[in-house]
Amino acid sequence: MAGQSDPHISIFSSEEVEFMAEDELIEIVPNMRMDPLNFICGDFGPFLPQIATQVPLWLGVALKKRGKCAIRPPEWMSVENLTLVLEGERDSQGAFQVLPFHYVEISRLLFDHARDDIPDMYMVRSLIEDIRDVRIHKVEISLEKFSGTSAVKIPNLSAMEVNIIRPFVGRALQAFYKHDNPEKIPDVDRAPSGQTRVANNEPRRPLRR
Repeated sequence: MAGQSDPHISIFSSEEVEFMAEDELIEIVPNMRMDPLNFICGDFGPFLPQIATQVPLWLGVALKKRGKCAIRPPEWMSVENLTLVLEGERDSQGAFQVLPFHYVEISRLLFDHARDDIPDMYMVRSLIEDIRDVRIHKVEISLEKFSGTSAVKIPNLSAMEVNIIRPFVGRALQAFYKHDNPEKIPDVDRAPSGQTRVANNEPRRPLRR
């Protein structure tokens, strides 16, 4: 998995997080008639003209690209709801407003592939960007208060936010653990057999020729 070999970057790339978000269900309005589709993740359909139905986001985007449907934006993506969320984020410094776990990825995919289905698309995108910036700032403030406890609890974080802070928290916990338990840190001056190496300031035996 990308990022797992490098502790200085997120566990998942943004593309991988977006891939996981594509399984979220959305509502579409087909403009064609089609039999049910059977997938490992479930059965979807039948599809009838102008009859709304739910499908995974990846399927909705695929049908949208082919001109087979319109996508109904989720209720939380309305200007009214996002305005309330943004106000709540700004007013409450110690808590995060409830949003879908993949709100960043869902909105990005809809902006890319279904912008004509989103009322007030530019206002919606601006509000989501503002919400994301405020939440990231609050995450940074929360991490400044981090004291090395065995668990970090920040409710209502999104996938993107969790993915950003996970590597930092992991490294911080390791640092606190080493600081509080120095006797458990491997001794670099010990030989693999467990015997103590000769100190550097002691005279060395001459090599045999």
